[in-house]
Amino acid sequence: MKARLATVIVIVLLSTLVASCATPTSEPAPAEPAEAPPPAPEFIEFGCSMPVTGKFASLGSMVLPGYEVAVKHINADGGIYVAEYDAKIPIRLTVYDDESDPTKVVSKMEALNSELDLTIYLGGAGSDLHAAAAPIAEKNKIPYFGVAFALYSIHQQGFEYLFSPFPKTPQQGEDIFAVLDSIPEDIRPNKVAIFQETTDWGIESAESWQAAAEAGGYEVVFFETYAPGAGEFSSMISGAKAAGAEVLLSLPVPPDGVALARQLEELGWTPEFTLMIRAPEAPTWVDQGARGQYLTIQPGWHNSIDFPGVDELNATFQEDYGRKADLLSGPAYACVQIAAQAIENAGTLDTEAVRDAIAAIDMMTVVGPVTFNEDGTGNVYDPLIQWQDFEQVLVWPPELATTDLVYPAPPFDER
Repeated sequence: MKARLATVIVIVLLSTLVASCATPTSEPAPAEPAEAPPPAPEFIEFGCSMPVTGKFASLGSMVLPGYEVAVKHINADGGIYVAEYDAKIPIRLTVYDDESDPTKVVSKMEALNSELDLTIYLGGAGSDLHAAAAPIAEKNKIPYFGVAFALYSIHQQGFEYLFSPFPKTPQQGEDIFAVLDSIPEDIRPNKVAIFQETTDWGIESAESWQAAAEAGGYEVVFFETYAPGAGEFSSMISGAKAAGAEVLLSLPVPPDGVALARQLEELGWTPEFTLMIRAPEAPTWVDQGARGQYLTIQPGWHNSIDFPGVDELNATFQEDYGRKADLLSGPAYACVQIAAQAIENAGTLDTEAVRDAIAAIDMMTVVGPVTFNEDGTGNVYDPLIQWQDFEQVLVWPPELATTDLVYPAPPFDER
């Protein structure tokens, strides 16, 4: 009986011990609330050194509106979503006039960086100015976009923060001879004159044209150099005409382009095909009258290209400026599109993370699909534009063209 009682007591004690160790049946403590995102900045800062005045002002007057309209469109939707702040943040674009002076580009770029918490640099216009700007962006580790910028050599200097969704010199050289190759063989020109500007881009372009001409079986019958701002081309025109040149390849700054067109008319030499990059790109070229017609340009875009967003860009341009978007405004708009998407993809305003997101971009823009190579050059279309009936029209490549190339150009006295 005592043994039995002891057993019962042991069982009761064990039961009590188990009960005391059991998980309580009360509700669990509430989870700690998620940490709130940090306060979002008032703006995402974009800074730009732009040739508002000076020899590249006509180019800057097309690039800057492209930036401004893109910012306007993005901000109308609340801005760019940044996951780090769980908020959309509008862009603020700050622009300083560098007066088309590379030295002032450097000081303006540094001022933007010291005065603002920059996420993006937007470039100005003209390869000389971009060449001055790129090293500053690299030093400050802020992504830099450049259009109206074909200089290829600057991309071969190891810069990691430089991006340009714009055709480069080697592509332009090959493409202009592809255009000439498309002319029926029985009327195709063969003799080429090159007027080389004595700048980095002028030298690079002339070398590219020479190489492409040789590869395509064309003959360079006249080659001459000139300093930018020279304004005097009479002896060069006479020499090219005497050599029997049928094609003229050049890239004068706007004031030189005006002088070249006038002197071509005065001396009565009408090349059958003329490429004049830069000078005839601005809408004000129409002021050159008949002598300004039938020139061709490689500006990277045209407002008749059928890509998403082009209609909206043209509509805003029409409302704000009374015309469709300018040639360089489309590539500028695309820079802001790419920057905005990269910031959203990165989910942060950290410039290194944004740089990596730009490098990895693969997106459709108003200039078409864009990806970047390791050197920051863009994989983009290189359309050819021609002045016809006092308008800029898209004549190449065939899959984008809206109008046929006029060839040969009619003589000045028949226009």
